[in-house]
Amino acid sequence: MVKHVILWILKDEYSEEEKKQIKQGIKEGLEGLAGSIPGLVDIRVNTEPLESSNCDVMLDSTFEDERALMRYSAHPLHVAVATGKVRPYTAKRTCFDYVL
Repeated sequence: MVKHVILWILKDEYSEEEKKQIKQGIKEGLEGLAGSIPGLVDIRVNTEPLESSNCDVMLDSTFEDERALMRYSAHPLHVAVATGKVRPYTAKRTCFDYVL
């Protein structure tokens, strides 16, 4: 199994209400991929960080193996969510992939 964890910081230009809507769109879009992409075992998005956090959104996903993660990254459904609901609104992305 492979874990794929991403942390995003949203752009400063958005109001708190806009950020809330953006976070919801990211969560719905990414979690909506569950069951649609082969090799994707689990996908969760956390949009409610504690005050001690320095990012806005976290993706925590699990894949069967590294090949499944690579297929996911290029899968049209994932690409559509990434280009439509994530990339336009995020200022910074940090990724950490590892084998369980």
